[in-house]
Amino acid sequence: MAYIPKDARWYIAQVVIELTVAGESRNIVHINHLLVRADSPQEAYEKALRMGGEHETTYLNADKKEVRGRFRGLRNLTVVYDALEDGAELLYEERVGLSQQELAALVNPVEALAIFKPIERSQGPDYGSEEIRREAKRLSESGRPSEEK
Repeated sequence: MAYIPKDARWYIAQVVIELTVAGESRNIVHINHLLVRADSPQEAYEKALRMGGEHETTYLNADKKEVRGRFRGLRNLTVVYDALEDGAELLYEERVGLSQQELAALVNPVEALAIFKPIERSQGPDYGSEEIRREAKRLSESGRPSEEK
């Protein structure tokens, strides 16, 4: 078993969700990184499975096609070693023997960082919920600001 600090209470679960749209041959797969609070690795595992199961859903998209979300399992579950605060290390990757060119390719300019990119429609089938679109439209028309996630 991996090293787990005695005071570890936070874990990160990589949850694999498959979305399928009726009549579409391509699926969409999301790997969601979820923060899990648990007192042991076993509890973290059980909670991660429950959280993944909460993604089991069926709804209609704007074209009235059924969209089905299925929890396919965990890709990974890891402990957060540091206390949750500014600068806490949550995840890391290790690469060995990179050339300077490969190393430079790992670093992106600010406009390429996900947080600053404009929202783009998925290249896959439309899995957006019609119900959520209607609610967002209603809120924007009523002059109330919509909540940002």
